Amino acid sequence: GLKLHVAVYSVKHSSKKPFLDETRAAFAASLDAYVGGAFSFAHESLTRFFADHGDAPLADGAKAKGTIIFTGTLGALRCSAEFAAYGAGRAGVRQLAQTLAREMSPKGIHVVHTISNGSIEDADGEAQKTGKKMSADAVGKTYLWLHEQEPCLWTHELDMRPAQEKF
Repeated sequence: GLKLHVAVYSVKHSSKKPFLDETRAAFAASLDAYVGGAFSFAHESLTRFFADHGDAPLADGAKAKGTIIFTGTLGALRCSAEFAAYGAGRAGVRQLAQTLAREMSPKGIHVVHTISNGSIEDADGEAQKTGKKMSADAVGKTYLWLHEQEPCLWTHELDMRPAQEKF
C-alpha cells in the first residue's frame, strides 16, 4: 500500500532594515516569498495527499493521509526592531498553518508549525554535543516523531531549540 506522505516547508528569506527604509515593493516581495510560497507548497502537498489517499474524513473511518510541517522561527511570535517584513511573513505562515490545521485535521492531514529557535547544522560536533546548535539529524527525528503521531493526539505547534539557547 501507499505510505503516508510528509511534506516540510522551510524557507529562509530574512530582511532587516529600518522601517522607513522599507519599500512597499520589498515588503510585498518578502510576504510573497514566505506566505505566498507556503500557500503554493500547501496547495500542491494537499492535492497530492488527497489524490493518493482519497478525501474521506476520519469521521467516516478513513485513515490519516500525511503530515505537513511548516518550519518557522521565533519571528512568527515576536520580532526585533527592523524586521517588519520578516515578522509579518513568519506570522502569516503561522496563521496559515493554524487555519489549515483546523480545516484539514478532520480530513486526516496533520498540520504542524515548528519554531526553530537556534542554528541547525548538518553535523554532530562539539556544538551539538554541548547544546549550542541543533543537529539536522535531531530535527529530522523530531519531524519523524510528529509524523508518526496518531490522530488521537496531534501536536500543532512545537518550539525547538538547543539546550544553551536563551528562552
